[in-house]
Amino acid sequence: MAPNLLVVEDDDALATLLQYNLEKEGYRVRLCADGEEALIIIDETQPDLVVLDWMLPTVSGIEVCRRLRQRNETHNLPIVILTARGEESDRIRGLDTGADDYVVKPFSMTEFCARVRAVLRRIRPGLAEDRSRQGDITIDRVAHRVKRAGKEIHLGPTEFRLLDHFMQHPGRVFSREQLLNAVWGSDVYVETRTVDVHIGRLRRALARGDDAGDPIRTVRSAGYSLET
Repeated sequence: MAPNLLVVEDDDALATLLQYNLEKEGYRVRLCADGEEALIIIDETQPDLVVLDWMLPTVSGIEVCRRLRQRNETHNLPIVILTARGEESDRIRGLDTGADDYVVKPFSMTEFCARVRAVLRRIRPGLAEDRSRQGDITIDRVAHRVKRAGKEIHLGPTEFRLLDHFMQHPGRVFSREQLLNAVWGSDVYVETRTVDVHIGRLRRALARGDDAGDPIRTVRSAGYSLET
């Protein structure tokens, strides 16, 4: 069963963005906008992890964190604090209050989702399926499986690493040299045309045989990207 996450954030646009990206990762997400409501929700149905903004109406995020750590039933509840306060003293205060991780705004959604996975792996390893989704493609890094539109796709090790790299950076264009460094490693000599060969294999493996289109986009004179 997918982990239940509670996102406590009073910025509606950011809360919606967090919900969208976390649900795309396979989590079930509930939103609330103030600290008092968060404490009530957690009392009623304890989530598997809380994403907690520092600056909240009624009760601040740091106070919510402090109260949760004082209770026996929520003493070990994983908590990730979000804040615009990036000073070292603030980070230390957040961690000393009991946060498992501390993410400073603005932040990369890819990095944020990776941090959530890392906290779950560390605190509740049974819930930490390392899985992500872009469009109709799902990659499970633990089971080393890929599905497109629910159908299992069989990839070789290099194609799997290529797809994984694209999945972590959707829409970004990578040159052949950048892909070589990221997938093969900077200390390994491989000709750049090798990238084209493996991109071709990845495309053929992902082909659905309908009008869904090719998810790998070729950008002339620039490289490749994963279209979402």
